[in-house]
Amino acid sequence: MCGIAGYVGYREAAPLLTGALRKLEYRGYDSAGIAVLETEGVLTVCKAKGPLDALERRLAEGMPHGTLGIGHTRWATHGEPSDINSHPHTDTHGAIAVVHNGIIENYLPLKQWLEARGAVFQSDTDTEVIAQLVSYYYHVEEARTHTSLFDAVLSALYRLEGSYALAVAAAAFPDRLIAVRKDSPLIIGLGTKENFLASDAPALLAHTREVYYLEDHEAAVVYRDHVDLYTGEGERIIKNPVHVDWDTAAAEKAGYAHFMLKEIHEQPRAVTDTLRPRLVYDSAGIPCDINLDALDLFKTPLRRIVLTACGTAAHAAIVAKYAFIRLARIHAEVELASEFRYGEPLLSSDDLVIVVSQSGETADTLAAMRSVKKSGARLLAITNVVGSTLARETDATFYTWAGPEIAVASTKAFTTQLICLYLIALKAGFVQGALNNERYRAALAGLEALPSGIEAVLSQTELVQRFAARQFNKSKVFFMGRQFDYATALESALKLKEINYTHSEAFAAGELKHGPIALVDTDTLVVVIATDPALFDKVVSNIREVRSRGASTLVITRKGAGETAFAPVAEEVLTLPETTEAAFAPLLAVIPAQLFAYYCAVQRGNDPDKPRNLAKSVTVE
Repeated sequence: MCGIAGYVGYREAAPLLTGALRKLEYRGYDSAGIAVLETEGVLTVCKAKGPLDALERRLAEGMPHGTLGIGHTRWATHGEPSDINSHPHTDTHGAIAVVHNGIIENYLPLKQWLEARGAVFQSDTDTEVIAQLVSYYYHVEEARTHTSLFDAVLSALYRLEGSYALAVAAAAFPDRLIAVRKDSPLIIGLGTKENFLASDAPALLAHTREVYYLEDHEAAVVYRDHVDLYTGEGERIIKNPVHVDWDTAAAEKAGYAHFMLKEIHEQPRAVTDTLRPRLVYDSAGIPCDINLDALDLFKTPLRRIVLTACGTAAHAAIVAKYAFIRLARIHAEVELASEFRYGEPLLSSDDLVIVVSQSGETADTLAAMRSVKKSGARLLAITNVVGSTLARETDATFYTWAGPEIAVASTKAFTTQLICLYLIALKAGFVQGALNNERYRAALAGLEALPSGIEAVLSQTELVQRFAARQFNKSKVFFMGRQFDYATALESALKLKEINYTHSEAFAAGELKHGPIALVDTDTLVVVIATDPALFDKVVSNIREVRSRGASTLVITRKGAGETAFAPVAEEVLTLPETTEAAFAPLLAVIPAQLFAYYCAVQRGNDPDKPRNLAKSVTVE
């Protein structure tokens, strides 16, 4: 995943582009660059390996001046991070510049074809092929066909195989940018006598809230005073802009050291915002029902629920699997989106498939969703981004109202996804008779109490920080639990490996003796998640086994019974408020694990917002 920015208007483009890239830096930080069409008609490119700071230092030595430009922050897929491989890329003449998010799968034969026709390549990237191909159709074909820049871009697209979001600038066309997309997001921001391009809304919020979301195989010619939209075949189309409601301040750190820490602490609000609009209250102000009528999920009984997602969203789906079984008595299963479409799943109209993605742009998840659409099964998307590809291509969308999530390691995305999934599970259980009215209303009251429960967990931040200071340099960290706690362990292990680069893994606690215990020694930390009193005795036995082999231990458990059971055997115990349903415990239990991963990363000197080799949304396979 990479970040694209573009500007055409009346202001200096360079500082606007770097400002937009700063908002998109979470999408890639191997390198960054801009191309500005200067007033004398020269297309000036400035780019640098490393974080955006490296580009800004280079620009301080000589800022290009002009009112049209494109920019890019890169997460490398083709060619190692370097100045040369940084975007933008230009054609041999230096007259056409391109920035690109995606992968061109047939770049090598295209490169060879272009080299045979005189193109001279400077980089190892697939993106440079696009610049050279557009140049070929513009410069070589111009005399015969009177090709415009837009026509040249369309001609190039017919030759490309793969995914792309593109922004193209040319010295010969100082009044316009060309934008196209296929399988990678691209947004056009509408201003007054100026217009913008970006991969994601946070880059635009300081300037406009009116945007066009380009669909797959759509293109735009962006001028300072208007935007022309086209199909991939060059036919004009008309669409209405979308208003973005996100608060600009939500995309800033607001005094926190890192976005990740800010987003961990935003979870009470994010959960409230996701939950409250869906609850129905009685005259006494007590939640009595869930309003999901717009989703029309339960018009006929459900035979099975299939959840598909990647990464953190897949762990939310595993929690939901247990919740659907426990609360709704419906068979549920989870398929990784990257495996789903290759498994030839057997789906019917009695099945509900829930597709979960924070960004709504995850390539594997979109592919899974598209395969479901052909099956006849009911389909529901859960996403955080209004106007995302996932939201636009599904018949029913359930939004998490988490606001922008900037840190690469997801936190509030996970908890708000759980809220959406809990709401669906409870409604399904009530409609299909698995939950009586008394338990249903008690569960709703328990849901409403979760934000205050998160705040109670966050009040233990200093305790987590001190424990992290003692344990951050462990060579191995194992997370274990049973049932719901196993799902939480999976997400907890992922957070630590993402930002602390520690070998961490999760397993069901009953599997300890089936292999993992062979790895336990004095360099091991074992984090036990135990929220079900019925299983406490078995978990105590697990703790004794690992401590006898020299491991350090942390237990995350419920107050009262959990403290009594584990304080005598564990090195450290963190407690959670009670929940009305066991299914809700993962939402609270994951908070200490998020904090632990964050403080371990800080202790080690890592930037938790920018973990190496990772990007916020995996928009290429």
